[in-house]
Amino acid sequence: MTRIMLTLAALTMLAACQTVEGAGEDIETAGEVIQEESNRAQY
Repeated sequence: MTRIMLTLAALTMLAACQTVEGAGEDIETAGEVIQEESNRAQY
């Protein structure tokens, strides 16, 4: 039973890492778009 719980906990942590990484990439992309639009507005 303990082995199953540890396996489930490890899988949950791996899934959370991928979710956070994906969110970070989305935020980075949004920041790049905002920066590009800001640069265009200055010229």
